Amino acid sequence: MLIYKILRGPEWAALRKDGDTDGAPIDLADGYVHFSTAAQAAETAVKHFADQDDLFLVAVDAERLGDALKWEVSRGGAEFPHLYAKLKLEDVAWAQPLPLQDGKHQFPPGLEEASA
Repeated sequence: MLIYKILRGPEWAALRKDGDTDGAPIDLADGYVHFSTAAQAAETAVKHFADQDDLFLVAVDAERLGDALKWEVSRGGAEFPHLYAKLKLEDVAWAQPLPLQDGKHQFPPGLEEASA
């Protein structure tokens, strides 16, 4: 199963350069890297990245993360994937820009349907 991380441009560049990351400032504050499922990603974008451009959607195979990945209740009682380890570039299945058009982030075809 793929899970998703939204990164700002500089965060994605740092992950590519360094090979791993502890995540964004919210991840550092909470002590784990926040992820979303396909069904949760669009809401995450609205809640935490409204009107932000220069974003990247990073897909990670959850099985590669092993025991460091925990599913925990968060927003609205839903379980979200949280990584209690560094996110490694080698664990990234793919990444692509998450452009903002007319005030809405444009997710890859098929991903938004998964969240409908």
